[in-house]
Amino acid sequence: MSATDEQLMAKVAAGDSASLETLYDRYAATLLGVVLRVVLNRSVAEEIVQETFWRVWDKAGSFDAAQGKFSTWMFSIGRRLAIDTTRRQKIRPQAARSDAEEERMLREPDEVSVAETAVWHIEQEQIRSALTVLSPEQYEVIELAYFKGLTRQEIAEAIDKPLGTIHTRARLGLQKLRTALEAAGIEQ
Repeated sequence: MSATDEQLMAKVAAGDSASLETLYDRYAATLLGVVLRVVLNRSVAEEIVQETFWRVWDKAGSFDAAQGKFSTWMFSIGRRLAIDTTRRQKIRPQAARSDAEEERMLREPDEVSVAETAVWHIEQEQIRSALTVLSPEQYEVIELAYFKGLTRQEIAEAIDKPLGTIHTRARLGLQKLRTALEAAGIEQ
């Protein structure tokens, strides 16, 4: 029986690099997909995945299983890094990608097994299905925040709505989404 994420993190906190490698093998491909959706550049996304796992190693002692699952903690680190990178790129625009680079960027990583890819696609479909419970207004706010990396203030300005309205839509949308994901059996 394989060790749980939390058991592995206890070993990582004690300096066990093999446990970090196991976590990397479990989550790197999925994290890459999440980060790639935000940064839209495969090489940048790969760097963010590496930085995320460096931070997991560096901050392993601060992980508290009582506060939530390892995967949630790790994905939030990666997502924040991706959003920060996107914001920096908005300040310093990058050169446009060629069609060949776009195609290469959208391919699945070679190291991912068929089973992992299948599980990832099933989870993605469950998440897409869960998103249908949101009103169009809630969906818009969540998409702009989580996939475009906008702050709530930036969203309010972008869609010309009061900041309080954005806060309410985000809060209610996330509550609905959490309930739908739990009903679909996807843990947070």
